[in-house]
Amino acid sequence: MSTMHLTAANNWDRTMRNLDTLFNYNLTMMMVDPTLAEMGKNLNQAMKIFEDGQRPSEPDGERRRFSRSSIPGPLQRDGQDVASILQLVQNLMHEEEEDTPSHRRMQNVGEQGHMALLGHSLAAFISVLDKDRLRKLTTRIASDTTLWLSRLFRYENGSAYYHEDDREGLLKVCRLVINARYEDYTTEGFTALNSRQPVIYQSATCRPGLGQHLCCQLGLPLSSLCTVPCNTMFGSQHQMDVALLDKLIKEDMETGKLPLLLIANAGTPWAGHTDKLGRLKELCEQYGMWLHVEGVNLATLALGQVSSPVMAASRSDSITLTLGPWLGLPAVPAVTLYRHDDPALTLAAGLTSSQPVEKLRALPLWLSLQYLGHDGIVEKIRHAAELSQQLLEKLKTLASIKTSVEDEVNSPVVVFRFSQETSAASSGGSMEGYFAGEREVIDTLNRWLGERLAQLVPASGVDVVELEEEGTCVRFSPLMTAAVLRTQCCDVDLLVEQLTELVPILSCTLRLRQDFREEVYRHSALSYIQDLSWPGLGAVRYEPRGEELDDGKRQQEVEKINSELLKKLGDLDADLIFSTGPEFGPEKDCIFIGMATEDLDVSELVDMIATLGRDLEESGRLLENMTEVVRKGIQEAELQLQKANEEKLMEEGVLRQIPLVGSVLNWFSPFQSTVKGRTFNLAAGSLDSTEPTYSMKAQTGVVASPETPTFSSKRLPGQRLFRRGGSDSHSETSSVGQAEDLSKEGVHSPSAPTPPCVLQPDEVTSEALERPQVPQGQEVNPLTSQVLAQPEAGQQEDGQMGTEERGMEKIQPEGQQTIEESQEDETGR
Repeated sequence: MSTMHLTAANNWDRTMRNLDTLFNYNLTMMMVDPTLAEMGKNLNQAMKIFEDGQRPSEPDGERRRFSRSSIPGPLQRDGQDVASILQLVQNLMHEEEEDTPSHRRMQNVGEQGHMALLGHSLAAFISVLDKDRLRKLTTRIASDTTLWLSRLFRYENGSAYYHEDDREGLLKVCRLVINARYEDYTTEGFTALNSRQPVIYQSATCRPGLGQHLCCQLGLPLSSLCTVPCNTMFGSQHQMDVALLDKLIKEDMETGKLPLLLIANAGTPWAGHTDKLGRLKELCEQYGMWLHVEGVNLATLALGQVSSPVMAASRSDSITLTLGPWLGLPAVPAVTLYRHDDPALTLAAGLTSSQPVEKLRALPLWLSLQYLGHDGIVEKIRHAAELSQQLLEKLKTLASIKTSVEDEVNSPVVVFRFSQETSAASSGGSMEGYFAGEREVIDTLNRWLGERLAQLVPASGVDVVELEEEGTCVRFSPLMTAAVLRTQCCDVDLLVEQLTELVPILSCTLRLRQDFREEVYRHSALSYIQDLSWPGLGAVRYEPRGEELDDGKRQQEVEKINSELLKKLGDLDADLIFSTGPEFGPEKDCIFIGMATEDLDVSELVDMIATLGRDLEESGRLLENMTEVVRKGIQEAELQLQKANEEKLMEEGVLRQIPLVGSVLNWFSPFQSTVKGRTFNLAAGSLDSTEPTYSMKAQTGVVASPETPTFSSKRLPGQRLFRRGGSDSHSETSSVGQAEDLSKEGVHSPSAPTPPCVLQPDEVTSEALERPQVPQGQEVNPLTSQVLAQPEAGQQEDGQMGTEERGMEKIQPEGQQTIEESQEDETGR
């Protein structure tokens, strides 16, 4: 059973145990309620199914066919029991776990999460109570939850609206303000807005699509939405420009428009910066506008020490709290706290409801808040804030990392990025104007950095954000992720450790990109592919040299060669990663090289790519020409065979062609044919005679002269391809290992027979050092090292064998001399 399956089973186990305990208690106290008894029975059955984690009893093939079908099956006429339905739900939850492993981290549901899940089940049961009991219970739940939240987040005398969509509360607030500012809106509708067009102001750093959603739901034109730019000269570049907002409001009022509402941020969605809420509140009071505040920094209102910009949010007209991610509560509603005294207008705007069932939305939150308590809620928020400070302090020690935080003391969101300037400054140089498009390349590298950190440390919850000024950055927002992922201090330490290892790779890759491009330009067969969105060394394409090919064939050949070249490079023992690049990238038939390290030899890498590509091109051309060569060779062979048969007939005569007579004649007088065989050389594409082949086989006892042993340059053991070697790159152990490898290659096993005239390199070297001086005109036996007398011509029994012996005796000193020279070179080095 997979880990995710076990986690889900354990979560269901705990939840169902809580439900079982609750309903067993209710059954004991109220045995007369049949509905509650039936619910308790079904919940007990569900608990057993999810606790055991069993699959349905049908065959795997049938289950798989059902689970993977996108077309729902027919509804059964007789229905199904609860156990079958729950088993079906479990299959749908884990249908792809066995075949497709998922890397997504499942949310950890703690005990407080079980209380939230319990609240949903209780809400469904409580909704069937009689009206009087339902009204009393829902009123108590809603009033308690509102009071707790108002005191916890310093928002006194506030009312609460609970909603599933976190934008729904702001939408209801907009309706409330419209009803309050346009007296005839309730009776005349949108025609009441014609007198003065309402205007909603929002910061340029608000959530994308928030203003458009409001205009769409309210039926307002997009001209009613005004986006206020951020500071450009003074203050944070993520804060709303208050002076410019004042100017925009005055201009709208002069044109007959009505400033309606201002949306401010207490923690922008991407960078976590807080607007100047104190000045914005004064501006809204001056022009009679409604101030709504939202953002993750509102969670810090529950702490003992709160920064003054965030504290000003408690004086706003409404705020939206997202307690689910802050406290790690699944499926709890968001809360919008607001201040307004007219119940009729709040009812018309939808902030309150006359239906008691609507108030049951607060039940999961009511149970969870009681389970956590005041201290538990504050501790979760404080823990998230401490994680941010821990990471911020450690990032200050990294020279190549630039942080972007509003307040280094109380910032719950940390945004950082790999910086080109800081990397160059740390290395003592400047990289200004290093290459064209450097901003895009650095953004690409930061995107790779964020994705890589999220994979290596999933418990950290880091993600990638795009900021207008800074570009691509990595964001750490524990208030939104720590409670869900259970992030601890050790996870932050691991995050910094991984970041320390990845930063040098980013610096080397950025520096070597230019070298790689210049090396590619030196090879006429290679084309450099400019792709600024690729987080790596670069991309290259091998271009074949056949200019006579048309565009279609040339494109096929380019695709074929680069595909085979990519396979060849992937099989090499190298640390680099070669791929086809982004799946939906614009460049095709290319080879993309991944991230680089400090000791990468770019010239060797490019030379290897060009060499392999040239070999593949030549082998492909040879195969293409093979068909034509073979066809011509076969035709020529047929003509040669026909000519040979005619010559044989002329030499043997007519009588030897008669079956019986020819056999008798050949027995009495054998005939030696002079017709020679033919062999077809595929490499040369020509027909050759077989006479040299048979003449070589006929010479028995001839020993081929051994090739002169050579020592090609070898890499040290453990050294991979495309790595530069230096004086400190290899230790004495590596040198010893290299000598051992070379000696193993040059020495045969003692049991293996060795030709008498072929000595091994080590043996020849040792004999060359110990060989005595030989007088001129004398020779030495290569096996015994004894001086032999010069043989005379008449003393040899077989001239051919004598020639062979002298040939071998003359060959051996040459090989000996070569090995001696190699030995001297090795000694010198």
